[in-house]
Amino acid sequence: MSSYATIYEAIGGADAIRDIVTRFYPKVQAHPLLAPLFPEDIQPVVEKQYLFLSQFMGGPPLYSDEYGHPMMRARHMPFPITPEHAAAWLACMAEALSETSIPEPLQKLMIERLSGPANHFVNTASDSSQH
Repeated sequence: MSSYATIYEAIGGADAIRDIVTRFYPKVQAHPLLAPLFPEDIQPVVEKQYLFLSQFMGGPPLYSDEYGHPMMRARHMPFPITPEHAAAWLACMAEALSETSIPEPLQKLMIERLSGPANHFVNTASDSSQH
């Protein structure tokens, strides 16, 4: 990545981010732990993820331009998120990334970068009942 200023540039910009989210959300919708947390009409979520990932990986501040400061932990508070949810989300993302042409070292870097927020969103203990 040394010749690129950002992960966003290194992976191929907007097209790469769009490819990732397009591959990612069918995995989320098929995951027994994650699917119940998402609305049936996933398209608005897909679009927000595209805006957020673009910004989070060093691209243009699309999310902030549209919705203001991301405040992602606060936005996720209404949902019971356990450590297992965070791990499942990251596993779906890793699987989506593995289907792209993004070089493996960059895939790993992206997962490392995303694991901080994914684990920061945890707001429910593992042993809590999920209803």
